[in-house]
Amino acid sequence: MQSEEPTSPREDMTLRGFTFSFFTMTAIIASYFPLYFQYKGYSTVQIGLLYSVGPLIGIVSNLFWGLMSDKYQTVKKVLLLILLGQLFVAFFMFRVDGFALLMVLMAGFFFFQQPMTSLNDSLVLLTVSGTKKSYASFRVWGSIGFATAALVFGELLRTFGAGVTPLLALGSIILSLGLASMLRDARDPQFKRPDFSGFVPIIMSRPFLAFLVTLLIVSTAHRMNDGFLALYLQKLGASPSVVGWSWMASAISEIPIFFLLSKYGHRYKELPLLAVCSLVYAIRFLLMTFVENPLWAIAIQLMHSVSFGIFLFTAIRYIQSAIPDQYRASGQAIFAMTWSGLAGLISGTLGGWIFNTWSPQAMYGTASALAFVALLGFLVLHARQSGPRGADDFQA
Repeated sequence: MQSEEPTSPREDMTLRGFTFSFFTMTAIIASYFPLYFQYKGYSTVQIGLLYSVGPLIGIVSNLFWGLMSDKYQTVKKVLLLILLGQLFVAFFMFRVDGFALLMVLMAGFFFFQQPMTSLNDSLVLLTVSGTKKSYASFRVWGSIGFATAALVFGELLRTFGAGVTPLLALGSIILSLGLASMLRDARDPQFKRPDFSGFVPIIMSRPFLAFLVTLLIVSTAHRMNDGFLALYLQKLGASPSVVGWSWMASAISEIPIFFLLSKYGHRYKELPLLAVCSLVYAIRFLLMTFVENPLWAIAIQLMHSVSFGIFLFTAIRYIQSAIPDQYRASGQAIFAMTWSGLAGLISGTLGGWIFNTWSPQAMYGTASALAFVALLGFLVLHARQSGPRGADDFQA
């Protein structure tokens, strides 16, 4: 599913603009949905459940939309369809008050929202394939979009209150929909639909499954921070603008790391790099257990550069090396199912329970311990793949 001709500068700019736009919605979900639901009167446990039901549905939706994209050899049409679905469900989601109905609508919203990142990554990877363009030069606009939304929307919420969150969310979706309609689809009309019988042995191989399990452990730690950072900072007395600054600091910090890895990352093997990012995650979340002034969280969030920056770029590189281009969307869906779907489910339920029953500090201590376990896991995987047999065969 690769374009026959390289994209033009204008088409590249449209893809960068789309990446910027849909990441503004990601910022709203990560940074301000918890505050909005708290404003609506829901408890920490209920908010944790709302965040867990989405990723639960996302486990299915990532794979479903990824398979549809590969089967029909289109990313653009799938993106347009799921954005329309988001807009329709979000309109009703912000108008209900009952928790049970909100859970159902959140599940529907995440069915359409969860695959956004993996499909966009697929489109970018297919666009840059066979060219001198880099993945980082496109993905960095997602970080810029996230940072911009975290800061600007945080100031808007501080001024007008959490009640404006629905307007910001709907506006972001409409903007993304408009830009998606102008995207160039990365597909080759002459390319035959892939035979998925070759995909299953790859993802079911022992090395790949072990990699996904280890990825899940560190992703769960990461998602605990995503889901409860805003509530933790608010408990420490932070305003929405401080929450926004914290998220902006983390998003901006990704940018130099993406470019450094794009230029020099190929010199280092994936598993040792993932071990390094797991170590930084462990230290980062351990430091969060000692935070008393919310401003310190902004400084600690800068460690996001080395932790998540290395994690995202390197994990995608590993997936790309293990799975052929004809299964690109499905491969990215498997990755998204793991680090977003399953990890979101576990972190939402477990993190919410620890946050509410024990303390935010206990939750971050658990996240730090999980990251350390992942560190050991990546080192073991690297040792096994560097043994006498060399790199494991993904077909085994």
